[in-house]
Amino acid sequence: MMQPASRTAKFWAVLAGLYLLAWLAVRVDQLWIERLDPWVHWGVALASLPLGLVWIGWAAWGERRLNAAVSVALSVVCVTWWQLAVVAADAMIWDTLRATLARYGTVGLFVVGLCWVVWFVDRAARRLEAKHPAGLIWNPLSADAWYYGRRAKKLNQSLAAFSSYSILFLLVVLLLAQVRGCEEIYELPAGGGQRKAIAQTVKIKKVTRKKYLVNPYSAILFQVPPIDEVKLHLQEATEHAYTVGYGEGTGAGFGGGTSRGKVRLIRLEYAGGNWDQNFGVGGDLNMLIEYGIRTNHKVAEKTESRRIGQLRNFPVGKSPPLVYMTGQKSISLSNTEVKVLREYLLKKHGMIFGDNCGSRHFHNQFLAMMNRVLPEVRPVPIPLDDQIHRVPYPIPFLPYVSPHGGKEALGWWKDGRWLCYYHPGDIADAWRDDHAGVKAEIWEACYQLGTNVIFYAHAEYAKWLEAQKKGR
Repeated sequence: MMQPASRTAKFWAVLAGLYLLAWLAVRVDQLWIERLDPWVHWGVALASLPLGLVWIGWAAWGERRLNAAVSVALSVVCVTWWQLAVVAADAMIWDTLRATLARYGTVGLFVVGLCWVVWFVDRAARRLEAKHPAGLIWNPLSADAWYYGRRAKKLNQSLAAFSSYSILFLLVVLLLAQVRGCEEIYELPAGGGQRKAIAQTVKIKKVTRKKYLVNPYSAILFQVPPIDEVKLHLQEATEHAYTVGYGEGTGAGFGGGTSRGKVRLIRLEYAGGNWDQNFGVGGDLNMLIEYGIRTNHKVAEKTESRRIGQLRNFPVGKSPPLVYMTGQKSISLSNTEVKVLREYLLKKHGMIFGDNCGSRHFHNQFLAMMNRVLPEVRPVPIPLDDQIHRVPYPIPFLPYVSPHGGKEALGWWKDGRWLCYYHPGDIADAWRDDHAGVKAEIWEACYQLGTNVIFYAHAEYAKWLEAQKKGR
């Protein structure tokens, strides 16, 4: 007859297992199916807190020993509490904490799984030895299997189990990295606005009527103005007569954006050259900060970089609207990377912002790269009256530091939008702290142009997302 303590242990272990199944079902829905209400997701996740405390209390004061039932409950606590912490950090937009929890939590999950593998192999080996004392030469759970050798059979079996588990764990992680739940996402900042040029407005500040009393015998000679002359004091002010953005929403941003969304400046890493020129603090981070100030859009705290192959990790509808690419040397891309870039531009509605940071060679390399990515599209000069040069800032001339690739911006046009904007004259040098020594008129225009290109890509992306939703 089963003892009361044993029945209690079994009850808690079964309850932990059932909860784990429910938790897994909710996680699957949250990551892939998206049929359940978010409150169900949070309710099941938060239920792990009281249940976990009960299981820990039962293990510490009830059982007071580590057995299979206790191990099941504690394992469920570790996994569910870890995921709850990750989701909570994600909801609070604590990106650094979320990344740290995800990284170290994965290591913890590996250790928990390894402990269960060791327990299972040892338990199975003992049962086989009890039933078949002579051993099973083909069963990997038996230490007497011939492929474990004649010496240190148990050690060899343990090493084989560890290696097999590690490979399987790695394969699962890589597989999950290709599905939506583990993919990286890019979200637009929530809000709305209009795609119009910032206008120069003139306001009448005050209308005054002055009368002058003149002493004809004064020793001071001056020109007497007409009596009762009306003087208009005018004040010129540059201001947003509208909210910079696209779509319907509160505050500056984009329709279809989220409260956690931010405009990010992601630079592409590539082989063959110096992709990281003017990267980060004192360089393109200045442009990102200026964009946030000028548009009132939420922006990331720092600029980022991704390998071209990593663009595959962004799903359709959650990809970066713009990636930045610069350098002054060679560009070496594999056929796979060319395919990834083409998919990013056409299928994921992305855009490349290219910048020649130093040589005619880079100019030729960039054009050759785009010819591989979009062989059916030819680059054309982008006129100054194009929308990308007019919104939100009217750009009267193409600003540059040095015309390494000419004095005209080139673009690749397809399906009613610019898929690539190429600046030939080192715009990133003007974004630096020292502005490369150019005049204020030039570096200010470079900031304005950078703002226009970034805004154009995000507005086009928001427009595309809106069209996707209406087409459903």
